Amino acid sequence: MAMTLTVNGQQRSVDAPTDMPLLWVLRDILGMTGTKFGCGIAQCGACTVHVDGKSVRSCMLAIGAVRGRAITTIEGIAASPVGAKVQKAWLDLEVIQCGYCQSGQIMSAVALLASTPNPDDSDIDAAMAGNICRCGTYVRIRAAIKQAASGRQS
Repeated sequence: MAMTLTVNGQQRSVDAPTDMPLLWVLRDILGMTGTKFGCGIAQCGACTVHVDGKSVRSCMLAIGAVRGRAITTIEGIAASPVGAKVQKAWLDLEVIQCGYCQSGQIMSAVALLASTPNPDDSDIDAAMAGNICRCGTYVRIRAAIKQAASGRQS
């Protein structure tokens, strides 16, 4: 079925079944490979994107449910001031090790800071709990979130 989705502020036409997961539309139809497939059951966070500013797992979200809503991916997150701060903090603190989970981590961190500009450790834990990093960069992730929240540079 042909439909129009708003992805990173642009109208994108896709021809796919309405029950197709958003992840596959982004990656396979639109060629936006920054959002990763991890577990396929919405438990690891690698596929995290924003829908109307909220973090969602795109591997389990049908495109029919996002029609008419604003979708933001890792490719578009730097367009927001919070997204740009988070990406800069990630680079400043060298958060990334293998990098596979990091687009989902960044998307969750941006959603946290957009709703809670000065999070404490429990806010960070709650917001990031569904994002798994097999390399164990959690300490650097927390530090980067705190740096982005404070606005300081390293």
